[in-house]
Amino acid sequence: MATANTLDGLSSDDANGRRERPPLFPSGRKLRHLQGVTIRNLVVNPPTRARGKTIDDEDIPNSLQSPSKILAEDTNRTLHHSRSFTNLKSSGTSDDQHVRQERLPLRQARRKSTLPWSGPNPQVRQVKLEDITRSRMATSWFSIHCDGVDEPVYVSEVADNAVNPNFRAFDLNSCGPLVSRMDHLKLKLWVKTAAMDDYTELVELNLHLQSLQFLGASLDSFHQPLPANSILFHFPDGVYTNLTDIPPLWTPYPTPSSKSSDTAALPTSSYDALMRLANLDECIQDALITREKLESQINSILEKNQHAVQTASDASRAQDKLALTKSAVSAERKQLRLATKRKEELIASSKARKEAMANGTHTREKVSSHLPDARVKLGSSTKLLDQNTEETKGQIRRISEDLNEIYPIEPIADKPLAFTIAGLALPNSKFTDVDRDAVAAALGYTAHLVYLLSFYLSIPVPYPITPYSSSSQIQDPVSASLPQRTYPLYPVNVQYRFEYGVFLLNKDIEFLLNKQGLRVLDIRHTLPNLKYLLYVLTARTSEIPARKAGGIRGLLPGRLTPSLSRRGSEDSVAYGESVNPRRGMSPMSKLNGEIGPDKGKKPMATIPSASTSFQVA
Repeated sequence: MATANTLDGLSSDDANGRRERPPLFPSGRKLRHLQGVTIRNLVVNPPTRARGKTIDDEDIPNSLQSPSKILAEDTNRTLHHSRSFTNLKSSGTSDDQHVRQERLPLRQARRKSTLPWSGPNPQVRQVKLEDITRSRMATSWFSIHCDGVDEPVYVSEVADNAVNPNFRAFDLNSCGPLVSRMDHLKLKLWVKTAAMDDYTELVELNLHLQSLQFLGASLDSFHQPLPANSILFHFPDGVYTNLTDIPPLWTPYPTPSSKSSDTAALPTSSYDALMRLANLDECIQDALITREKLESQINSILEKNQHAVQTASDASRAQDKLALTKSAVSAERKQLRLATKRKEELIASSKARKEAMANGTHTREKVSSHLPDARVKLGSSTKLLDQNTEETKGQIRRISEDLNEIYPIEPIADKPLAFTIAGLALPNSKFTDVDRDAVAAALGYTAHLVYLLSFYLSIPVPYPITPYSSSSQIQDPVSASLPQRTYPLYPVNVQYRFEYGVFLLNKDIEFLLNKQGLRVLDIRHTLPNLKYLLYVLTARTSEIPARKAGGIRGLLPGRLTPSLSRRGSEDSVAYGESVNPRRGMSPMSKLNGEIGPDKGKKPMATIPSASTSFQVA
C-alpha cells in the first residue's frame, strides 16, 4: 500500500485506486486540527502467527524430506505430465468413477457444521452467540502523548463493552502552542475485558500526521473493510487513518547547516515584499498606539466628569421609573373606572330586585286573600267536572246502545270470527266469490256506524268517511304520491282500489280502538273489531241515563248543544223515560225515528246522515 505524502499539498492514489483528497491545511496538519479519535474492529487477543513470511514445505513441522529431495534421490522415477483442469473431471476409469459416486453420499452425510450456533436448541445458540459477542467486547480508553511533555496531553473517557467504541470530540488548543503546533503524536490504547483484572496497553502508535490516508468526509461513505484495531482520526475536512504497517515516508524541510557551505539556499521573499511587510507592521503598531492613547483620553475624561455621568445615569433611571409609575397609575385608574361601573350596575340590579320582591310580596298577599274562595271554587269545579265526565260517559254508553240496536252486529253460527251487520254478512278482508250488492250494503252500514262513532266520541278519524249506503267512499289525505285520494267502499272493476278503501276503513276502526286504550290483534277483522269497540263502550255497571230534553249537551267541544238536536222535544223526553221493545225493527225505521207506541206523533230526532256536514273544533 502506498503512503501519501501531503506536505507539499499534492494528492496521491491509495491501494483501492481512490484519489486521495488534497489537504485542507497547506502548512500541514497539526494537533490543533485534530477533533476526535475512533476505534474500529477492536480485537483484544490478536493472532500470534508471524506475518511477512510464507510457510513452505521445508518449514512444515515433522517433515524430514521435501518433495525436491525425494525427486532428486529417485533417479529411476518416471515423470508424468500434469493434467489440465479440462481433463481432470473425465480422468479415471469407470470403476474409479463408480467408487467415487458411491463414496460421495457418504461424504455428504458425514459433513456436519461444527459452528457453535448450529445446535438444535435456540436458547443454547443464543447463549453461545452472546458469549462470543461478550468475549469480543472490551472496555477501552486512549491517551495522547507528545515529545517533551511528561504527562499525557489528553485522556479520553471510558467506553464500556464495545467492539467499535466512539469517543467524544476534543480540542487541543487549550494545551498551548507547544502542543497544538506539533504534527506528530504518540497514541496509547488501553483495554480491559471481563477476564482481565486491570487495563492493559493494546496499541502504542507513533504517528506523524502527514502520513495519514484520507478515507472520506465521513465513515458513512467508506464501505471497505478495515483491519483489526484500526485507529481513525477526525479532522475538519474528513476522516484519516494509517492503513499500512510500513514506516511513513516523510522527509522534513532541510535546515541550513553552519558547517556545510555547499547547502542550497532556500527561496525567500523579495525586498519589496519585505518592505511592504515592514510598513504594514509599522502601521499596525501605530494603530495600536493610537488606540491606547484614545482609551487613556476617554478614561481621563470619564474620570473628570464622573459626577456628570452619574447625574445623567440617575436622571435616565428616574425617567424610566417615572414612565413605569405613570403606566401603573393609568392602569389603576382604568381598573377604578371599571370597578365603579360594576358597582353602579350591582346597585341598580339590587334595587330592581328589591322592587321585584316588593311587587311579588304584594301580589302574594293579594292572592292569599283570594285563596280560600279559589279553593272553594276549585272543589266545586272538580266535583262538577267529575259529574260532567260521568254524565258524558253515560250518554256515550246510551248512544252506543242505540247504535248497537240500530246496526246490530251478530256472529254467524259455525263460523269463527264471522259476523253480520243488520243481517248482512261481511267477510274479513276476503272478497272472492261473494255477493257484490250484499257486501256493498254491509260496508255502507259499517262506514255509517264508524262515522257516527267518531262523531259522538268527538274523535276525528285520520281517513274521512263519506257514507252513502251502498255507495260509501273514504279518503286518504295522509299518504303521499297517490294518483287519487278517494276510494270506494263497494266492489268495483279495479279490485285494488276497493281493497285499499276497506283497508282505510279498518285503520279508522283501529284508531278509535287505540283512543279508547284498546289493542287490535288483527286489523283485517272489520266487524269483530267494531263489535269489540261497541262492547267496551256499553260495558258499564251503572244504569243507562235517560235522554234529556233538548238533546245531548257537551258532546262537541265549544258548543253547548249539537245543532242537529231538537230543543224541547216531547218525543225525546218520552223516549228517555219509556223503555220500548226494539227487536224486529229495521235499521231504517230506527234511523227515521219510527220508534214508540204512538207512530202518529212527530218523528224523533234523526241521527246525522252522510250529507250532514261535521267539523270537530
